[in-house]
Amino acid sequence: MNPHRITCLALILTVLAFSPELAAKTKTKLPPGGKLAIVVDERLSALRSKPDLKAMLIRRLARGRLLAVKSVKTSPDGIVFFSVNASRRTQGWIQREAVVLPSRKGDDARLLLLIKASTDFDRIVRARILLDYFPRSSLRPEVLLILGDSAEQQSSKLSLDAERRTRNSFSAPESSFFLNYVGLDRYNRQGVGFVFDEQARRLHYDGSAWRELVRRYPRSSAAMEAEKRLAESPR
Repeated sequence: MNPHRITCLALILTVLAFSPELAAKTKTKLPPGGKLAIVVDERLSALRSKPDLKAMLIRRLARGRLLAVKSVKTSPDGIVFFSVNASRRTQGWIQREAVVLPSRKGDDARLLLLIKASTDFDRIVRARILLDYFPRSSLRPEVLLILGDSAEQQSSKLSLDAERRTRNSFSAPESSFFLNYVGLDRYNRQGVGFVFDEQARRLHYDGSAWRELVRRYPRSSAAMEAEKRLAESPR
């Protein structure tokens, strides 16, 4: 077996051991032929026919897309490109800054900078990528706290949007209209859940990331902050 493929497979098995939910997602999406990379910045994620920003666009790759990096090349204008397999039939060149490689030292820190520069749902998605694909990163406690805090911040807007769509609804319990609100679907796909506070008639983050933080990294400073969040959250 190709040494690159062995390395990639070993890394995936490690990741899946930490995230069973990820197994189903990656089973059909992981392309063969190189080191694992994940698209994190869709603003730069143009897959091109050559390592050149002016080369023909093959397709735009979505955030979270898994790639196999085969080689690297620097264009005459100094832009670094990766030659990648996007699938068994689709290959091309993508700018280095569009992706992170779990096998490359420092890419978790680079992703954290992007997470902090992001807002709203984008911040949650990028935080989820780091948690899913960097199982041994020392930055995980900080990212778990960011994920939980971002979800709770989003809960206010989600509550308002859900409330507008539940007016004059008498056919089912009010909580079911809030918790079935279509705006929660994309959060659910990121493993982010919400609970309904009947007294306040609003949604709150369910606290899963904070609880994981306290359970797995109890001695971290982030865990102390997470305990405060949990103490203040509705039961």
